[in-house]
Amino acid sequence: MTYTASGSATRPQRGKPSRALSVLVVGVLLTALLVFFVLPVLWLLLAPTKTAAQITHDSPLSFGSFAQIGKAWHHLVDFQDGALLLWLRNSAVYSGGSLILTLVTSVPAGYALALTRFRGRKLLLTVTLITMIMPSATLVLPIFLELNRFHLIGTVWSVILPMAFYPFGVYLVYIYFATSLPREILAAARIDGCSEWQIFKLIALPLAKPVIGLVAFFSFVGNWNNFFLPYLVLPNSDQFPVQVGLNQLLSSTPAFNPVAGAGLNITIPELALAIIIAILPVLALFLFSQRTLVSGMLAGATKE
Repeated sequence: MTYTASGSATRPQRGKPSRALSVLVVGVLLTALLVFFVLPVLWLLLAPTKTAAQITHDSPLSFGSFAQIGKAWHHLVDFQDGALLLWLRNSAVYSGGSLILTLVTSVPAGYALALTRFRGRKLLLTVTLITMIMPSATLVLPIFLELNRFHLIGTVWSVILPMAFYPFGVYLVYIYFATSLPREILAAARIDGCSEWQIFKLIALPLAKPVIGLVAFFSFVGNWNNFFLPYLVLPNSDQFPVQVGLNQLLSSTPAFNPVAGAGLNITIPELALAIIIAILPVLALFLFSQRTLVSGMLAGATKE
């Protein structure tokens, strides 16, 4: 008994060094996060307030003037007779058209896979999951060949149609209906004589508004940020979405392309302002739909 007591009394404390190490690791990670993510964002926000010379010689995080933002905007509007505004409009058309088709296809598909039984259901679900995890670049070549076969290259549909089927959206809707929609409600509706379409339209859709909003958000963001496919299928700059247009704007900046950018007023401040303008629609959508996004992410977490 005495030996045990004395042994426990002289036992070394080992918690403090490990806790100090944890604090050190967290501090290093937060510092790396600040350096590699936060500081570039701050630089991007401050760059349009300065001239190209100020960006080169002044402190990276210094503020210039609001008047310089107006000058940068004027130069952007003058670039190719307002090409930036046209690119923004094109992005809105492509993203909005793809979003409508995504909701029309993804929501019924997820409902059917979750709540109906038909031949080939498991195969379709497996194909959807495989397509969801495949890198989008792997499908660009077959999609391009298919669009070329139907003479759709260079048209609006060459961008909208490939984005109309959204496997991740189908999976989200499938998970929601499979876990959250009470089967008793569906059985009662069938007893009352409702058809499958009536059940889907009058019962399933109203209950699935949160997850539909989540699918709509992710689909719109993905379509708005889509670059590779429009870059391949749209030959004319008048058809470019804003992401592809930014690439052309970058190639017209003397700092990155002295030959093509010679004589143009597009410098780093104008390029930074164009990038900020390009992300504003997505940022605004996120800020105004936070409640819907939270509800959609929690949908299916519990089942009453």
